[in-house]
Amino acid sequence: MLIEEYLTLLSVETSIFGRQMLYRYLRAGLSDPDSNNMEQRLDMLMSDPKQLDELHQICSSLRNSEMEIAGLLFEEERPIEPRWASYIWQLPFVFIGLIIGAFWFPQTLLLTGLLMYLLISMQIRYSDLLQVWSDKINSLQMLLRTISLLGKREHPLLARLIGKHLQAGKLNRRLTRSPILNMLPGSRDYSDWFMLGNIKHYFKTIAIVFEHREFLRQCYLDIANIEADIALARHLLQTPVWCRVVRGPDSELMLEQALHPLLSDAVPLSIELRHKGAFISGQNGIGKSTLLRTIGLNQLAGRAFGFCYARRASLSMLPIFSSMQSEDSLLTKESLYMAELRRARELLAVTEEEHGAIFIIDEIFRGTNHLESVSAASAVLDSLSEKGMVIVSSHNLILGALLQHRLTPFCVKLSEDNGQRILSPGVLETTNGIALLTSQGFDPLISTKASRVFEWLDAYLAHPSNCGDVLNPS
Repeated sequence: MLIEEYLTLLSVETSIFGRQMLYRYLRAGLSDPDSNNMEQRLDMLMSDPKQLDELHQICSSLRNSEMEIAGLLFEEERPIEPRWASYIWQLPFVFIGLIIGAFWFPQTLLLTGLLMYLLISMQIRYSDLLQVWSDKINSLQMLLRTISLLGKREHPLLARLIGKHLQAGKLNRRLTRSPILNMLPGSRDYSDWFMLGNIKHYFKTIAIVFEHREFLRQCYLDIANIEADIALARHLLQTPVWCRVVRGPDSELMLEQALHPLLSDAVPLSIELRHKGAFISGQNGIGKSTLLRTIGLNQLAGRAFGFCYARRASLSMLPIFSSMQSEDSLLTKESLYMAELRRARELLAVTEEEHGAIFIIDEIFRGTNHLESVSAASAVLDSLSEKGMVIVSSHNLILGALLQHRLTPFCVKLSEDNGQRILSPGVLETTNGIALLTSQGFDPLISTKASRVFEWLDAYLAHPSNCGDVLNPS
C-alpha cells in the first residue's frame, strides 16, 4: 500500500521525532476520544496558517538530528559503570606527579609512557561508543532546546509544556561539556587524550539521562506529538481532496470519490460494502491494484488520523493486513508460491489473534497452476472472510462465483461515456490478455494460436451454474 512513501509525503520537513509518532499512529490507530482530540488540534492549527508556520519554524532545528533516541528513553537499560571510572578525576594529579617525579627519578618516564599507552587504548576502545553517544546527546539537547523555545509561547497546543521549559533549559546545560575547553585551540583534544575528559563526560551524562529519564520521555512524547500535528495540518492545507471519516460498524465500508494521495493523475472511485467483502476483477492494466491500495491507504489514514482522501467516507477502525506483490527470492531460495503460502498462513494466524480485521489481497496464489490456484485461493479467502472483511483482486474470475456468499463482485472498467475508470457491480466479462499480445508487438500467428487454445479451454472448463454451492453447501 506504499506506506513508506505515504509516510514520506506526510512528514515533509519533519524530524525523526515527528516521523516516529506518525508511524506509531499508522500502526496503532486512534481511539474515539484520541481521534476527536486530534481533530480539534488540527482544526486549531489550520485556522491560523501564519502561526502554524511559526511553530514549524521553531521545530526546524530538530531536523538536524537523525539519531534515534526512543530506544534510549523507553527500552535500553543503563550501562554499568566500571569501577575505575570513579577515579578519572585523579588523572591530572597523577600526570603532574609523574612529571615532577621525572626530575628526581628518571625511571618515572617509563610509568608515564605506560600511562599514555593505557589512555590511548581507552580512547580506541571507547571511540565508536562515544561517537554514538555524542549523537544521542546532541538529539536530546535539540529536543530540550525546542521544549525551551516552545514553552515560552502562548498557544493552546503547547499547554502541555507549561513549566517544563525551565527544567529543560537546566538539563540541557548539564549535558553540555564545559565551555572552558573551547577557549584555547586544541584544549578539548588534550583533555580527552590525557585526562579522558570525553569518557568522563560519557559516564556523567549517562547518569544524568537515566536520573531524568521520565522527564525526558515526557519531553520526547510532547515534541513528537506536537510535530506530528504540525506535519498533518500542513499536509491537509496542501491537499485538495480530503474529508473527516465517520466511524462506522466493523462490517461496513464506504468511500465516495476516493483517491490515492500519491497518484497525481488518479481517477476517483467509489465503493460501498455492507456485511460482505469485495471481489475485484478487471482487464490487465485497468487499475485493480491501484484500487486496492486506494482502499487500504484510505482505511489506514482514517483509522490513524480521522481523515482520508475522499469526498465522503464511513470506515471501520479494524486493523489492516495486506498481501501484495509477493515475489521469488534468490536470497531465501523461496519460490513465489511458497512466499504466497507463507503470507497466507500469516493472515490466517491473524484471525486467531484479532477480533476482526480487513484483509487487502492482490492476485492470490499466482505461483501455481490454474486449478490449484483457484482451489487454494477459494479455501483461504473463505476462511479469512469468516473472521474479517476481505477485499481481493484476481484474474481467476471463477472465484467471484465461488465466493459470492462472502464477497460482493465488482469490476473496474472504462466508462462508455467518457472513457474514465469506473467501479461497477459484477464480474469482468471480456478479458484482454490475448488481445494485448498483438498490441505489444507479438506476431499475429501467436495471437491466433493463443485464441484457439483459449476457446478450447473456455469450453472445456465452462463455469458450472451451481459452483456457488461448493463452499457454501447450506
